[in-house]
Amino acid sequence: MAIINEPERSQFYQKVRHLLGAPLRSVELEDEMMDTLLEYSIDDYSQYVQDWLIESQWTSLYNLNLDTQSLSRAFITKSLDFETRYTYAYSKIVGLQAGGDWEIKKDYVQLVPNQQIYEIPAGREINEVLWFTPSTLNNLMFGLGGFAGVGNGTGLGGGGGLAQIGNMAGSYYLTPVFDTLLRMQEVNIQRRIFAGDLTYYITALPGGKKALHLLNTPGGKFDFGNAELAKGQVWYWYYDTSQGDRDKCLADNPDIILLPSDVPFNKMSWEKLNNPAQVWVRKWFVAYCKETLARVRGKFSGNLKTPDGDLTMDYTTMATEGKDEKAKLLEELTGAEGRLTRLRPEKVMEREALLAENLNKQLKFRAMPRQIYVI
Repeated sequence: MAIINEPERSQFYQKVRHLLGAPLRSVELEDEMMDTLLEYSIDDYSQYVQDWLIESQWTSLYNLNLDTQSLSRAFITKSLDFETRYTYAYSKIVGLQAGGDWEIKKDYVQLVPNQQIYEIPAGREINEVLWFTPSTLNNLMFGLGGFAGVGNGTGLGGGGGLAQIGNMAGSYYLTPVFDTLLRMQEVNIQRRIFAGDLTYYITALPGGKKALHLLNTPGGKFDFGNAELAKGQVWYWYYDTSQGDRDKCLADNPDIILLPSDVPFNKMSWEKLNNPAQVWVRKWFVAYCKETLARVRGKFSGNLKTPDGDLTMDYTTMATEGKDEKAKLLEELTGAEGRLTRLRPEKVMEREALLAENLNKQLKFRAMPRQIYVI
């Protein structure tokens, strides 16, 4: 199928053949071959500009829904509200969405001191394991350090940070909030030194079961500061795939953009490219033609037998020119000083900041306007 409609196609290919030396030199390229090379050229250009667009708008695309309206809004508006988007996407992952055919379920494993691996039954596709480091404030009030207080509950640690007169309705914290902040910082440093963060990973077991590995081991020798967790439970979210429909479950729930390859794009066509883009694609297309022509002429290493004698066709020149022209075009488009690089958001902000800085410097050297007072 032709990439360009007639008669523009014939005129375009004729101009390219003239660049390659026709009609004085034979150009061994058929129109069908040139259609393929032009399609590859447009696809290569699409990859470079779409990768640039994804990288420039990634903060607006990450964790976004894969519907057309959301994508359009992300590409035409610049939003740095990453936290809001992340919390919304996370709520969908853990099953807090309003609709859907798959019900998210919740279960737990009972922690056992000094046991690291726990078994999860078969037919459960896990979304999230609620195994994380307790907040510093919890450790502050009920773990290391604690409050020192007087009155009802006087003592160190525990909940002894209250002062009161009469019943509990009159309780208030005795220590100032700045002391609380200092203690939280101290506990945070202590946790980094002694305890470490809580992590996990999941591996497969025979029969469709899964093994949940908890790090650090609950109640183990490296679990200083988290010993109380060994007496508790670890909850996890999962989809029930016990009916053998795991593949359908995974296929029905890919509505969140997590990777750059998840962003859908329409295929570009020659007619939709503006003039600068068409010029770049044309030059890239000519380089493709030179490389292909070099492969055609390089058959049998360019040595041909004719009735008049042996002929050697020069194909290395075409191959070298095509390679060098591609490298130059790629540098002009995506290099350190390339067009797409200069249009990246951070580069635009740098130029705007430089303009503002130079404007302020210029205004400093201008004479102050004279004030004329009429009395």
